[in-house]
Amino acid sequence: MPAPSILIVDDEASICTSLQAILREEGWQADALPSGEECLKAANKNRYDLVLLDVWLQGIDGLEVLRQLKQQEDAPVVIMISGHGTIETAVKATKLGAFDFLEKPLTMEKTVLLVRHALEHLRLAQENRQLREQLRTRYRIVGKSIPMKALRQQLALAAPTNGRVLIYGESGTGKELVARALHAGSLRAGQPLVEVNCAAIPDELIESELFGHRRGAFTGATDDKIGKFQQADGGTLFLDEVGDMSLRTQSKVLRVLEEQRIEPLGSNRSIQVDTRVIAATNKNLEEEMAHGRFREDLFYRLNVVPFHVPALRERAEDIPLLADYFLEQFASAYGRRKKELAPDALEVLQSYPWPGNVRELKNMIERLVIMAPQDRIRKSHLPPELSRGRGRAPAMAATLEEARTNSDRQFIQRKLEENRWNVTRTAAAIGVERSHLHRKMRALGISPQRNT
Repeated sequence: MPAPSILIVDDEASICTSLQAILREEGWQADALPSGEECLKAANKNRYDLVLLDVWLQGIDGLEVLRQLKQQEDAPVVIMISGHGTIETAVKATKLGAFDFLEKPLTMEKTVLLVRHALEHLRLAQENRQLREQLRTRYRIVGKSIPMKALRQQLALAAPTNGRVLIYGESGTGKELVARALHAGSLRAGQPLVEVNCAAIPDELIESELFGHRRGAFTGATDDKIGKFQQADGGTLFLDEVGDMSLRTQSKVLRVLEEQRIEPLGSNRSIQVDTRVIAATNKNLEEEMAHGRFREDLFYRLNVVPFHVPALRERAEDIPLLADYFLEQFASAYGRRKKELAPDALEVLQSYPWPGNVRELKNMIERLVIMAPQDRIRKSHLPPELSRGRGRAPAMAATLEEARTNSDRQFIQRKLEENRWNVTRTAAAIGVERSHLHRKMRALGISPQRNT
């Protein structure tokens, strides 16, 4: 790793010489220049980690140099130097982005200590940027199709708020990825994201998981346990497959959402929590409500901002992008050269219905990265069931419920288009109340559009 590079800017040659000697003795690279103009020219040509900048210079003064340096994309850390600094000057320098202030006469110990602190600050800032970039890459929403562009627009609008989001979509479409992207783009990104799969936890244990318990609350409760709502305090709680939650648990979750307080099992004291809730389901919650399996009041609490994640067969144009993204990911993970898909292989992937959605495609690409003998993946390398189109046809649903949902969505979209997306006219045309049509559109993931 190269030594940090430091630029000293001072019109006193003796200060430049002594500072260069001190800094180089510490193992740092150190250049020196006498003016602000030369500093700005050098900073445009070379990348400096840190600049020691005198306030009082001939020509452009140090504060103006600081202002221009901080406009650079990868700006250095700046420590100001002054022989007769005032509080007003120090405050102005801090507002312009200076890390700290050194007063003349300079002492070796104080100078070295402050430079160390500034370089450590720079290192931590760079690490944070890298981590944020890794998170953005990891939770990247891949796709250029119209549904995915709309989804990214929704994310940009909803993420920075505390609004509750209900994500609809089939299994494997990436609902968890959307939830993670919402959290990563929120003001709570630095706080925990806690996930609960409501379908995977037995009904007798889910209340303990969500709200926690006190020792002795039930048989086997040998220690206190902090629930997921409390673990996510200040952050986000993701309730995956919320449609599988029992009515008893739904009632308690509704109470928490209304009061922002939880009561652990076996405790008579409630705890205040500040938790944003994002939920997801692969079920039609309107039908669940009609059959008495999901509470209507909880639905409206969760469904503040509805998101619909489309099935992969509905966005086949995104398959080449997704495949390339996964090829790069797995090549990096396994330390292998990146493979590419030949046109005949891509044609097969785009014509296959992908009943398991993006998850199935990802698993397929991982298998090809591991098992395909050549760097160029051809049709002959693909499993035979892909070429035969095994799995359900693109228009065929796996269940009666899914078929009904698909039919409802196509019917309502067609009627909305016929009425130029005027909800009032569409409701009258199909013989339902306007409010009912709005609820149905939210449940089916149909977003209102401007009249055209």
